Amino acid sequence: MKLFLVSLGCDKNLVDSEKLLGRFKEQGYTLADDESEADIIVINTCAFIHDAKEESINTILEMAEHKKDGKLKKLIVTGCLSERYHDEFAKELPEVDEIIPMKELFTLNSERILSTPGHYAHLKIAEGCNKNCAYCVIPSIRGKYVSYPLENLVKEAEKLAEYGVKELILVAQETTMYGVDLYGRKSLHILLRKLSEIQGIRWIRIMYCYPEEIYDELIDEMKNNEKICHYLDMPIQHASDEVLHDMNRRTNKAELTERIAKIREEIPDITLRTTLICGFPGETEENHKELVKFVKDMQFDRLGCFTFSPEEGTKAFDMDNQIEEDIKEAYKDEIMSVSEKVIMKKNKSRIGNKLTCIVEGKVPDEDTYIARSYMDAPDIDGYVFVECDHELLTGEFINVRITGAYEYDLLGELENELT
Repeated sequence: MKLFLVSLGCDKNLVDSEKLLGRFKEQGYTLADDESEADIIVINTCAFIHDAKEESINTILEMAEHKKDGKLKKLIVTGCLSERYHDEFAKELPEVDEIIPMKELFTLNSERILSTPGHYAHLKIAEGCNKNCAYCVIPSIRGKYVSYPLENLVKEAEKLAEYGVKELILVAQETTMYGVDLYGRKSLHILLRKLSEIQGIRWIRIMYCYPEEIYDELIDEMKNNEKICHYLDMPIQHASDEVLHDMNRRTNKAELTERIAKIREEIPDITLRTTLICGFPGETEENHKELVKFVKDMQFDRLGCFTFSPEEGTKAFDMDNQIEEDIKEAYKDEIMSVSEKVIMKKNKSRIGNKLTCIVEGKVPDEDTYIARSYMDAPDIDGYVFVECDHELLTGEFINVRITGAYEYDLLGELENELT
């Protein structure tokens, strides 16, 4: 029996999918390279915002079409959407033959089959969230915050290193609270130290750090541990105290300003990424202008921006003063325009600098390779395009001298290859 798996949504979902693949392989299934070859198709769905739900449903219907030619025998779904709308799935999507409960995903101990390029992998360090932000469905789907035991994570990372992984990307709904439930205190810095001792791991990247939970020991570990990328993904969502309060966020603009200043003082070459929501219910033009100014003032190195999506079951879904879609989009466009100018200026300032990069691949029919520096996480940030007239291997570390800059990417020349 051949099995094909489709993973939708975030990188946390991707880790679940890779463990699912491992379990199915252990059970004797052969993994298909294409859905048209599959006897069984599994879809790991996403339900974070409306567009993600729509993509999940469309994918289910698209995959179900393969039943018509008689090859596909079974369509299985799992993940956030099927968990959130389990009863509706049973009634309205007869194409689905089976739903795998998420509690089964949380307990999977199968060896992962990586779907990322072999030189990097995500390490999910916790499940769930306790924050209950007004716009977010994750706590109702994934439950309370639960850290994975440190020794289990180290063993998983050691196995990944044996596979050839050189960059570990730590993910969770919130990485900064790691260990509080297990060890009675924040323990991300301890986990980082243990992971950095693994032979073969060269870079460790941290995602999803809530700003109010970033603590001194974590900053010190990032500052002093050479394997930890000077990169921090810190979603703030907004900068207006009024909007932050309505979002049920646990910080304010003054605290955000102080925290960003402290991180940059301690780690001057830090790359700070953030995520923002535009058009939250009740957000005024004044609130929006305050956010625009904050983005200009803080000079974020990387920034993503999304329009508010009202989700059933959240506090924000029933709030008054919902914002019209065209206003949300206008807010978003202005934020992204401001951010692009900030990032372009920063990129130009790097011309002439040298950066250590990891090779991601080659531009077809050109003597140009695609690489990433410590400043760029896979799939969400930019690239360094490197001119080189001889073969470079994917996953190889190289030194690059920066020669040009684009809005999000850099251009460079090979200085020398690293071992």
